[in-house]
Amino acid sequence: MRIFLAMLALLIASPVIAETQWPVTEGDHVIRDFAFGTGESLPELRIHYRTLGTPHRDAEGRIDNAVIVLHGTGGSGAQFLAPQFADELFGPGQPLDIARYYVILPDGIGHGGSSKPSDGLRARFPRYDYADMVEAQRRLLVEGLGVERLRLLMGTSMGCMHGFIWGEAHPGMVQAMMPMACLPIEIAGLNRMWRMMIIDGLRGDPGYAGGDYETQPAQGMRNAANLLTVAGAAPLLFQEQWPEREAAETEGERRVAAAMEGRDANDMIWHFDSSRNYNPEPGLERITMPVTWINSEDDFINPSGFGIAERLAARMPGGRFVLIPETTETRGHGTHTWARFWRDELVALLARSE
Repeated sequence: MRIFLAMLALLIASPVIAETQWPVTEGDHVIRDFAFGTGESLPELRIHYRTLGTPHRDAEGRIDNAVIVLHGTGGSGAQFLAPQFADELFGPGQPLDIARYYVILPDGIGHGGSSKPSDGLRARFPRYDYADMVEAQRRLLVEGLGVERLRLLMGTSMGCMHGFIWGEAHPGMVQAMMPMACLPIEIAGLNRMWRMMIIDGLRGDPGYAGGDYETQPAQGMRNAANLLTVAGAAPLLFQEQWPEREAAETEGERRVAAAMEGRDANDMIWHFDSSRNYNPEPGLERITMPVTWINSEDDFINPSGFGIAERLAARMPGGRFVLIPETTETRGHGTHTWARFWRDELVALLARSE
């Protein structure tokens, strides 16, 4: 499987990894008659997931070691098996040692192995949003896996935003939270503009055919890949690695081609449209569990110059905000997937939330 490590859901390609290096169990939880916030419904909503480790039960029989990790836009739970994440966290003696923790990696609605437009409904697929995605995650945990309380919720990019929704809607279910690479504010300004540029470019391509295309709409897909490549870039790193024009052009084209590979236009439209009504800012005081919120200085999507994060973190009783400085080693928006940059903060969060 090709893993996309940058861009909202890690949309810039990384090398193929072998999931068999970790003892992964995969499954599907089917939710009957799932109702979406739009009033639409599906008779069956499939949520695919991966788990590592074994559930531990306390004296009252409740699972007390569950950790959920939520992926970003266009990604899947499989991306967290990449070496730069898993090899830093899941091994013996590491922060999320799977001999100690039960790690759950779901695919969100519209992503990976979960129900999505490209399964067959195409543009007739329900117009899901982040609240729908969080509710499906909750039902996977409670109904599918028997998890009533999470020891830790982690989320990257879109998963970071899902974390803020979780923290407000179900604070009693989350013991500690580590959202990475997002802001808990309305999707507006440039962030909304480039998302709409992707959506409009896809729908405006004559090859889109109202969503009933026979082949992917090439120009719309290239437009989307161009925008995603820029949004997921790491300026200092890219300048150091490709300081000459021809090399930069070659690498840019490679990244655009990789970002187009295996993607579906309807799925992508639904991905970027699902953030349309996200805005947890008014309710941040409801997030009462210990939180370590991490962004990176070179993140195009969540600029550090806004000063928003520092102000909003103070509204969460247990909130702590960390900004990873930009260097020639950080990965722009994709820094969240390289655990070496924030591993120590995770250790500290686990300790202060015991």
